[in-house]
Amino acid sequence: MSRLSSILGGDRSSMLEAIGAESVEDLFSPIPEPVRMRRPLDLPPAASELELRRLFESMASGNSGSGLTCFLGAGAYDHFIPSAVNHILLRSEFYTAYTPYQAEVSQGTLQSIYEYQTLIARLMGMECANASMYDGASAAAEAALMAMRVTRRSRVLVAGSLNPRYIEVMRTYLSHGGFEMNEVPFGADGLVDLEAASKLCDGGVAGLVVQQPGFFGLVEKLPPLAGLVHSAGGLLVVVADPVAAAVLRSPGEAGADIAVGEGQSMGIPLSYGGPYAGFMACHREHVRNLPGRIIGRTVDRAGQTGFVLTLQTREQHIRREKATSNICTNEALMALASTVYLTLAGEEGFREVALRCFANSHYLEEKLLAVPGVKRMFEGPFFREFLLEYPVPAVALRDRLAEKGFLGGLPVPGLREGAMLSTATEKRTREEMDAFAAAVASACGEVR
Repeated sequence: MSRLSSILGGDRSSMLEAIGAESVEDLFSPIPEPVRMRRPLDLPPAASELELRRLFESMASGNSGSGLTCFLGAGAYDHFIPSAVNHILLRSEFYTAYTPYQAEVSQGTLQSIYEYQTLIARLMGMECANASMYDGASAAAEAALMAMRVTRRSRVLVAGSLNPRYIEVMRTYLSHGGFEMNEVPFGADGLVDLEAASKLCDGGVAGLVVQQPGFFGLVEKLPPLAGLVHSAGGLLVVVADPVAAAVLRSPGEAGADIAVGEGQSMGIPLSYGGPYAGFMACHREHVRNLPGRIIGRTVDRAGQTGFVLTLQTREQHIRREKATSNICTNEALMALASTVYLTLAGEEGFREVALRCFANSHYLEEKLLAVPGVKRMFEGPFFREFLLEYPVPAVALRDRLAEKGFLGGLPVPGLREGAMLSTATEKRTREEMDAFAAAVASACGEVR
């Protein structure tokens, strides 16, 4: 050990001499003294792999969501994921793949991304899709910026019924650069207020961003919104639930120009919030304004199919002022998870997942409405998310339900103190939903 210390000491001396410093302390001299740490790091002794595993397992067991039956959605959902998805993802050629800068040696990666784009484009009713975005929230913000590029306008409308976290991210994205974001209120029915949207369209807008179904689970009427924003010279951006898109009219068919959303529902585990993968699609006429990278299929001189980076309007590849966005990668591994999941499910299988989510959520809503004092917040048709008003504060109800083994939903106190948003995916059994309804009835009495 002393010989090693001697070698390291000699190396340090040589490096210090090369850069003209007398000591290591000289290297830190530009750092102000008040922010410098003058004590050793407070770290425990080194542990073995076995000891670390036990430690992390002990820490993980304390997570509040561990072992609870989930009726919480609001943008991330507890879906069944076939084991084949993870097994394919863990193949070394996928798990360790890097950005496909050299297309000729990245054919497998490029093909998987191309197939992902194809699946997303078909699901959204569009002709083009990119290789994926970071997540649904950033995809929505990028879509707003894209609408501004296409229309050469700096003002965009955002539906108040959009996921509030998405609105926060969009506000952050648009807080610099001279952009303006106006929020369109929702009406008494929980849907976008057409009259308010019409007034805000006066003077022209780049686009309107609306969620389908909305954050409250209600199915929006997209064609009137498309007609409204198109008449003002703007684009309709739809933040779509991909599971709902399996049974509802696709965004493209309903008049949307750009469709984005969160891909977590397609084969990606909850993972305490990420990593996820956003998706983004548009009609062919706007493809050159899509951010990120786009994979294309071609034929080489020998007549064999090949895959290429067709468009890569990223600042890494072209002049910064010409780049469509500063997004510098895509969530390739998570996008692959969605590709494998959708391929395994097939069109009919994915549609069956959607129909089971629809049926379970409506069954659960009916059971909860039978609890004394529980009532609907909105009367319109919903897909799988639904908002109910409980006779007790929703935050207190959520906490009591967690004690009983359930993630009951998301309190929305901004609307009503007793408002809570819940859902039931295809994983939930009739017995679980019945038990949850009974737990709600019991908890309401206890909270009072």
